[in-house]
Amino acid sequence: MKPLISSIEIENRVIVVKYQRLMVGAKVVLIEKASGRQLPETVTRVASPVPVGALRIKLPEAIEPGTYFLRAFNGHGEDAAQSADFEIR
Repeated sequence: MKPLISSIEIENRVIVVKYQRLMVGAKVVLIEKASGRQLPETVTRVASPVPVGALRIKLPEAIEPGTYFLRAFNGHGEDAAQSADFEIR
């Protein structure tokens, strides 16, 4: 079964990401939709071997309002999963 970013919640500039089947060491990065730019200050790694889990990403103040999505990369740097688009206000 394919890895999946199943839900995203944003509160107080913290993104809570729920995922399924992301391998240990997978990297999750916030990407600005308009430019396709990866925001390296938001990189978070999966540390738990459980098949269903959650990550928290604290948004730096420099992140501007706009449309974003999350992309997960496996341990080899290959695309593993992508979230739906969401707005940061």
